[in-house]
Amino acid sequence: MFNSIPSQYVLIGSTVLVVFMGTMMMLIRVKSAKKPATVKKIIIPPLGMATGALMFIFPYFRVSWDHTITSVIVGMLCSILLIKTSRFHILDEQIFLKPSKAFFFVLMGLLAFRTIAKIYLGGEFHLGELGGLFWILAFSMILPWRLAMLWQYKRLEKKIPLHTLEKVEQ
Repeated sequence: MFNSIPSQYVLIGSTVLVVFMGTMMMLIRVKSAKKPATVKKIIIPPLGMATGALMFIFPYFRVSWDHTITSVIVGMLCSILLIKTSRFHILDEQIFLKPSKAFFFVLMGLLAFRTIAKIYLGGEFHLGELGGLFWILAFSMILPWRLAMLWQYKRLEKKIPLHTLEKVEQ
């Protein structure tokens, strides 16, 4: 099924999709900074993305262990940039994500890095394996980032009176 689509079309289409998703992420980030943060908003993205691991049921998407480890390391290193540009602050006894101008540039840089790597590696791996590699990389980036955000949120949450937080979580 997957082999019937020319690889260059899939590569171009997936690259366009990644740029679109990156742009959407930036817009969502700007919009979410105007609303109080919650634990649900922090943990739902990695939980939703975790369902993508089901692709590895199919041999077409499987990746060797050495490539998996490399993808995890690169993803975790990239997550440091996201962690450094994601800070919370307390405003009117509620926790908000602090807008960061650097986040936009970090996200654009990561998007460019991913696109260049995908084009470069496109000739080295078949499409399924490449998709698996980049899913592992993305998940290895989002999980530490969101765990760091959750830790920051919980630390700030202790500074807010309990009755105020009950209103925000509803």
